[in-house]
Amino acid sequence: MELRALQYFVTVAEELHFGRAAQRLGIVQPAVSQQIARLERELGVRLLDRTSRRVRLTPAGDRVLAAARKTLAAAARVRVVAGEPAAVLRIGVASCVTGRLDRAVGRLSDSERPAEPKLVDLPVAARLDAVRDGELDLALVRGALTSAAVTVVRAWSEPLHAVLAREHPAACKPAVSLHDLDPYGLRLPARDSDPPMHDAILAALPVAPLRPPAGDMLNVLFEVSRDTESWTLMPAEQLDGSRSERLLQMPLDPPVTVDGHVVTSLATPEPCVASYVTAFAD
Repeated sequence: MELRALQYFVTVAEELHFGRAAQRLGIVQPAVSQQIARLERELGVRLLDRTSRRVRLTPAGDRVLAAARKTLAAAARVRVVAGEPAAVLRIGVASCVTGRLDRAVGRLSDSERPAEPKLVDLPVAARLDAVRDGELDLALVRGALTSAAVTVVRAWSEPLHAVLAREHPAACKPAVSLHDLDPYGLRLPARDSDPPMHDAILAALPVAPLRPPAGDMLNVLFEVSRDTESWTLMPAEQLDGSRSERLLQMPLDPPVTVDGHVVTSLATPEPCVASYVTAFAD
């Protein structure tokens, strides 16, 4: 049984469409169909029910999908678990480099089982999928996160800061209360850009946002920089990688914090998970 066949099957099972699966894998559709048919012959069961209108998993396909994901994740971890020197460690991150990330990379490189970290910039949802499927060894995610598909371990906590234009009326204060900021001025990115972070911010707000989302965080920061009444919230460490002369970050009073998590596959051995958490912890 080839790992490639398992990867093709997992992709088709997630897309429930052979054409989309082939496009995602970067290959032609007949190659996907051939690999799935070969896997079904090898296992002696039908994994997918296909008609001209839909594709769906059979009961056997459901069982094999869970095992296939674990197998792919375990295969991706073989070199690290074996203790190979300078094994590549693929880490899913956001698009900014923080002091914590820089420090953790050094710790991982100098550990008993040295690793060569490779940073992969992906949106949060894609990060979680890539960890689940064995395409990443771990990912970093801030906010409110629980999942039965991956292992989630809290590794650190950091303050949320208000971000506002330097001409904002509250800019002269040493700190600002959420109750003193105009709810109508709050600008947040769309939830699908970072669901865990979005949910954590909503949980901290005294009132729900009054204005619609403004795309991604880059658009939000651009809008805040042009409007002296607008503001948003961001993790303090993430702000360090998003400096702007037109924006000011201010601590909240009382403080509000957000958790940072290390996310690994369910197949990652506990000692490896512990070493990753230690690397990113305070």
